[in-house]
Amino acid sequence: MIGSGPNITAILIFVAFVAASLGITWWAAKRTHSTGDFYTAGGKITGMQNGFALAGDFMSAASFLGITGLIFIGGSDALLFVVGIVVSWAFILFAFADRMRNLGRYTFADVVAYRLQPERLRMLAAAGTLAVAIPYLIAQMVGAGSLIETLFGLPYFVAVLIVGGLMTIYVAFGGMLATTWVQVIKAVLLLAGVTALFVMAMAQFGFDIGAMFAKAAEVHPRGRLILRPGGLYDDPISVLSIALAFVCGTAGLPHILMRFFTVPDAATARRSIGYAVVFIGYFQALIVVVGFAAIALLVGQAEYVDESGRIAGAANMVSVYLARVVGGEIFYGLIAAVAFATILAVVAGILLSASAAVAHDLYAKVIRRGEISDQAEMIVSRAATVVLGAVTIGLSLWFRNINVGVLATIALAVAASVNFPVIFLALFWKNLTTRGAVAGGATGLIVVVVLIVLSPTVWVNALGNETAIYPYAYPTLFSVASAFFVTIVVSLTDRSDRASIDRAGYDAQVVRSELGGQI
Repeated sequence: MIGSGPNITAILIFVAFVAASLGITWWAAKRTHSTGDFYTAGGKITGMQNGFALAGDFMSAASFLGITGLIFIGGSDALLFVVGIVVSWAFILFAFADRMRNLGRYTFADVVAYRLQPERLRMLAAAGTLAVAIPYLIAQMVGAGSLIETLFGLPYFVAVLIVGGLMTIYVAFGGMLATTWVQVIKAVLLLAGVTALFVMAMAQFGFDIGAMFAKAAEVHPRGRLILRPGGLYDDPISVLSIALAFVCGTAGLPHILMRFFTVPDAATARRSIGYAVVFIGYFQALIVVVGFAAIALLVGQAEYVDESGRIAGAANMVSVYLARVVGGEIFYGLIAAVAFATILAVVAGILLSASAAVAHDLYAKVIRRGEISDQAEMIVSRAATVVLGAVTIGLSLWFRNINVGVLATIALAVAASVNFPVIFLALFWKNLTTRGAVAGGATGLIVVVVLIVLSPTVWVNALGNETAIYPYAYPTLFSVASAFFVTIVVSLTDRSDRASIDRAGYDAQVVRSELGGQI
């Protein structure tokens, strides 16, 4: 553990945030009486509030801890992640906002089920949601475990149990209303914390950004190569896969798409995404500078980085260590506590989307065929929350040494391969059929999961094999292409009676969207 003992500042701020968030959960639980309240806060969130919450959903441990760690290791290649994030949100703003809000109710499966055979599409959507949510949850839990282990002196498994227990309480009792307000508070804290970290780091160089980059290139083992592409990925397949993972994957993240339904109308949804783009773009710009400042200020300090370049507590701790160097123990504790708040808020949103997939899409709509009361569905959703929380805790113990940015990008790859093709074609392509959507989504799911398991990230780093069967870090290029190809070919060759209904449903969908969902 870095330092001589638990950081009192971090503990106090952490306890204060947990107390405040539990108070919000208690307040929200008293106002959560229906499935609409539980899943979407009754559609009463304002544009500004939802913008902060959307930004909070995406400004996760993967961004704050993982991307700075990737910059520290590979330099400018990590800009692929930063640029991909900003572009993906702009894409969502222009392509998805109006139609998603006008056509959906609780989950993105409601949108695709509007014109396609509901039961089959909901089963596929639920599988895709869980395949996305679990690695994303693991990423956040690993980051939380590393933080608490370092700051509080607790064993890693105890840290994961704390995070898992808290996120389960937030979702099971407070639903979307509690999750939204926890996200808003977390987003404000994180933006303020990163701004302070940026200012204090740049003050070490007289606010001369050129001097900071020069010092980073001077002290890094790779020298000026960190300012050029090729530090992390030296092949075009990996670069294209990362780009697709961010642009398509963000638009397929279930917990992001659920936020379209927490606001009263499409105009507010569009406005909230505009706010989110501004907040996220600002945050990502600062993260780039913070990552290079960490190289300049941490390399050569044996307490944090050894002679081989290995970072104490793994690369996920770079931002937190930088805070200690530039601001001392109090600022160190403050940033660590903000990072932990970030994780707690994000896991709540992801877990809510996963429980909605099980309770709403699978149980209520497929198994019970809509014949279920709000109270019964909420009970199932809360039970699913507990089970999924327990599964995530177990898996987080296994993947503790994987960079959280990499884990989160895997989740984006799954979302891009399974959810995005179906959503995009359902919204914009008249010839999509149920048979094509199911075949393409299943193909994307199988290809992305198999290639991820065979990739260096899992096959070598997690399973301990010497060489990976699939040589690239991410499979998105192949899995997304496969999903689109199969979906289009099967839809065009589908001559079933259901296919005629699906194609005719597109016109009704367009009319409903243009009328703001009021039919």
